[in-house]
Amino acid sequence: MWLTVVPAGGHHWVVVWAVFAAVAAAAYACGCFNGSVIVSKYILKDDVRAHGSGNAGLTNFHRTFGGKLTGVVLGLDVVKMVVAVAVAAVAVNVWLSAWGVGPGPARRTWLIFAKYWAGLWCLLGHMFPCAFGFKGGKGILSGVTLLFCVDYRMGLIALALFVVVVALTRYISLGSICATASFPVTTVLFVSREMAIVLLAGVLALLVIWMHRSNIRRLSAGTENKFSLHRKKG
Repeated sequence: MWLTVVPAGGHHWVVVWAVFAAVAAAAYACGCFNGSVIVSKYILKDDVRAHGSGNAGLTNFHRTFGGKLTGVVLGLDVVKMVVAVAVAAVAVNVWLSAWGVGPGPARRTWLIFAKYWAGLWCLLGHMFPCAFGFKGGKGILSGVTLLFCVDYRMGLIALALFVVVVALTRYISLGSICATASFPVTTVLFVSREMAIVLLAGVLALLVIWMHRSNIRRLSAGTENKFSLHRKKG
């Protein structure tokens, strides 16, 4: 079943698009607060994108700089997704209340869709931040945060897959890809079988996996870097 306009007199799709356009703009703005770039450029005065893989993500930051600031990067990338999802939930709750939609399946479905929608735009902001030349990270940390925001079981399954795969192979990229691939499956199992929501979950998963395409090539060639607790020495 596809999402439909909730039953309320005088409701119009223009209002729906306006609400979700505002949510998209706010979520994208949140995503642009890329922890790796902000910490490396403005605290360490050394852009992380000039080192290692050139990626503005937590893994490349840790490999390049290490130290306690890795935790700051992690915190920023988690918090921005939480904020984006919270803003979406508040906006859609206000909109639904204004149109007289009370608790029930319709309200729950729209709220779930809003969280996924905000998650998508937050990830796009993280991956392609307009403030940093559209060159960002790959989105795995913020993506897993989204799962916890939607349903903790989804987050736990993705995190478990990540930990197990990395423990067995020491490839963070492979763990990230496996964790991401679980998203559409756990959406169906725990959250919703609404077609629009499942498709959006698929888009989110494919987007993160596509951002790992260079890692996939290196994994195939056997040249991918393995995880180490220690930063690389210059």
